[in-house]
Amino acid sequence: MNFSAIIALAAAVILILASHHSDGASMVSLLQPSAVMIVLGGTFCAAIVNFTPSTLMSALRASVDVFVEKPPSYKVIDEIIYLAHQARLKGLFSLNSLVDNIQDPFLKRGVQLSIDFNNPQMIYDILKAEIAYDEEEELINSRVFEALGGYAPTFGIVGAVFGLIQIMGYIEQPDILAQGIAVAFVSTLYGVGFANLLFLPVAGKLKMNLREKVLLKEVVLQGIVSIQMEESPMVIEEKLVAYLKYHSTGHIPGLNAGRGKQNSGIYGAR
Repeated sequence: MNFSAIIALAAAVILILASHHSDGASMVSLLQPSAVMIVLGGTFCAAIVNFTPSTLMSALRASVDVFVEKPPSYKVIDEIIYLAHQARLKGLFSLNSLVDNIQDPFLKRGVQLSIDFNNPQMIYDILKAEIAYDEEEELINSRVFEALGGYAPTFGIVGAVFGLIQIMGYIEQPDILAQGIAVAFVSTLYGVGFANLLFLPVAGKLKMNLREKVLLKEVVLQGIVSIQMEESPMVIEEKLVAYLKYHSTGHIPGLNAGRGKQNSGIYGAR
């Protein structure tokens, strides 16, 4: 659970409401169902015009990961180092008996390609293309929320204009007119609030999560190519750690395989 995101979002809402209340304004004035309908209804309808319904639903499902965060597992590095030891001791084709036990799907596919094709450059090109395709496919989720963040303030203005149109009939009644203007601009508040507190931050977080996934796949790709080229397990480990060094200032979780040691616990004793 990403408590920092949940707490930050809740704190922002509480601070806004507290500031509004401290000025002596009524909290009821912020509760405008019609404004919510205009802002959210218009925003999501515009998004459906821009994107397909399935793409929109996929983005909404992906947004759950922002609040239920699953940090990437670096245990795959242990797997790569163990496989490198096995390939060095018994040959590359010995990995055929271990393929079914590999947990990471991308590593599993890469090892299978290494067994089937003795061409590191071709394997690199295939897997690099797959990374690019997967990245583009997941990038659409953040683009959906960026679009929502662009539509919401505009529909907030639309709601405010509608509200002003409705109260123009009371132009000769200053008290009612002033109150009506305040209520009308609640739509603008909703539009800007949803955009900058929810939609755009979620888009940014989805991009960050995607960056983590792509980085880890790049590390796995480096390991697969190194195994294919029959490099020393110690050299492979140094490469992978260096690849992730800037990402982690301390110990990289899951990297328990010591230099030159066989981490057979991943696959069981053999």
